[in-house]
Amino acid sequence: MTAAPDEIIRFDRVQLRFGDEAIFDNLSFSVRRGEFVCILGPSGCGKSTTLRLIGDLLRTDGGAITVEGREPRESWQHLAFVFQSPRLAPWRTAIDNVMLGMELRGTGLDGAQMRERASRALALVGLAQDSGKYPRMLSGGEKQRVAIARALAVEPQIILMDEPFSALDPSTRQRMRDEIVAIWQQTGKTIVFVTHDVDEALTLADRILLLSKKPTRVIEQIILTTQRPRAPANDADFARRRADLIAMFAGLEQPTG
Repeated sequence: MTAAPDEIIRFDRVQLRFGDEAIFDNLSFSVRRGEFVCILGPSGCGKSTTLRLIGDLLRTDGGAITVEGREPRESWQHLAFVFQSPRLAPWRTAIDNVMLGMELRGTGLDGAQMRERASRALALVGLAQDSGKYPRMLSGGEKQRVAIARALAVEPQIILMDEPFSALDPSTRQRMRDEIVAIWQQTGKTIVFVTHDVDEALTLADRILLLSKKPTRVIEQIILTTQRPRAPANDADFARRRADLIAMFAGLEQPTG
């Protein structure tokens, strides 16, 4: 697998086992700098595991992973995670939760500098007027915005998002999808976004990586060039892609044996 000039993440024949079970067997794919990639696949195929490998939270049993041309253990400072749960400290205000990420990362900034950067990040996610609120005072979508601001505030090159909107109600989920696209367009970050939702992947991604059942491999790459914001009901080609992807995904979700 030859690296492209603008490649920022590369999986090259990655192998991973948990005990006697093969999770990945020669999994290969790449992500370009500034790209919004969605990883889509059946439950238990290892979607979240790919993010843990990129972030050096797991080690491979074979093959190679590079992040900005280096091993993940040498590149974790260039990454930030956004999880399904916002994971906010309840005793800290929104701005203090954003600052917590910088404190733990060790940015070398003093308190005033971190507060200024945290304020800018909160403004970017639409919470400039809510910086003094505690998590109990925020809605589910607002809590997730704080988590996104915390990730942005450490100024990563890559943001790894693990089903961050799946616990939200449908209307909030759609609004958050629109907002993360706007943030991505404004910041130029590379985003790798794990989801099990076909519509979410089609709405967000430049490219979708469809994963197989275990042992996992990439079985389809779907490149999306439809201009955002996307309206599947008004775009015949987009609707066709959706129908094809749902059919493929349904086949993957069926039990074997």
